[in-house]
Amino acid sequence: MTNKYLLVLYFLVSISITFTSQAQSRKFIDRSTDVAMFINPVAGFIGSLATGDYRGTRQLVIGGTSSIALTYILKYSIKKERPDGSDRHAFPSNHTAVAMQGATFLQRRYGWKFGIPAYAITAYVGWGRVYAKQHDIWDVLGGAAIGAAGGYLFTRPFAEKHNLTLTPTVTPEGTPGIYFSMTF
Repeated sequence: MTNKYLLVLYFLVSISITFTSQAQSRKFIDRSTDVAMFINPVAGFIGSLATGDYRGTRQLVIGGTSSIALTYILKYSIKKERPDGSDRHAFPSNHTAVAMQGATFLQRRYGWKFGIPAYAITAYVGWGRVYAKQHDIWDVLGGAAIGAAGGYLFTRPFAEKHNLTLTPTVTPEGTPGIYFSMTF
């Protein structure tokens, strides 16, 4: 069984090396990460629907939505400049957050046989964002942490064991928000 995981990891690393040597272009890597970021969540979404695991589908969507929302709140609050100077929305990496949340969901919900290849794809996305000069390592690590948190918090058994609750709310001043509670 372990040999299969190593073979998949070797294949993914070989593909990334091949892409790098053939492309000779940061633009190609940038675009490939635009696509690769969706592989894990789409695999989780299609897999959960195909197997009738609708509870898993709901967990994936909630975890993904919360991860994306948090990354955009931070991007527009922190306003860190990208390494290529294109804008001020570098921290955290949304690409890495999306890929990591999908990978964490796959691993937590369906086991390491799905988790190892998914984490390898996430590693490629993170590496590619740094290589393409869209992010530095801290942006990628921040995005990965947010994605992992979204996967761990909302994918059973964690959420069920700790009685996790998220509820939309409006403050007395009229500001929308989210009420969060959890037992330890």
